[in-house]
Amino acid sequence: MHIEKNVFDNIFNTVMDIKGKSKDNLNARKDLAIICNHPELQVDERRPNVMPKVVYTLTKDKKKKVCEWEKCLRFPDGYASNLSRCVDMTELRLHGMKSHDCHIFMQKLIPVAFGRWFLSMWSALTEVSLCSRSYVRPL
Repeated sequence: MHIEKNVFDNIFNTVMDIKGKSKDNLNARKDLAIICNHPELQVDERRPNVMPKVVYTLTKDKKKKVCEWEKCLRFPDGYASNLSRCVDMTELRLHGMKSHDCHIFMQKLIPVAFGRWFLSMWSALTEVSLCSRSYVRPL
């Protein structure tokens, strides 16, 4: 479960573009020039400290909508803790989630939370959320 919490934190912090917590940093962008061919994600040599905006991060308005949605979530007793206490509306991020809460979010809520804004990546997010189930891709 702790590995799943780390994976959830990395995905959530990257999609929400949380400074200092995201795995999308300057060194990762510089490695893109060596590893793969995505010029739209690479850092420009003329402006080495400026990273271009990517499609897999949310804007401030969308982050606010996700946080407001999370604030309104209610679960049956014993299913998960009160996730609304983990939402920080000033910084638009989550904090203090236990590993079981991350498991619930990862298994059930990631495709719902981010699916409407990332239609091109929805299948990847869904497959990550199905990580502990046996999943057979349809033909």
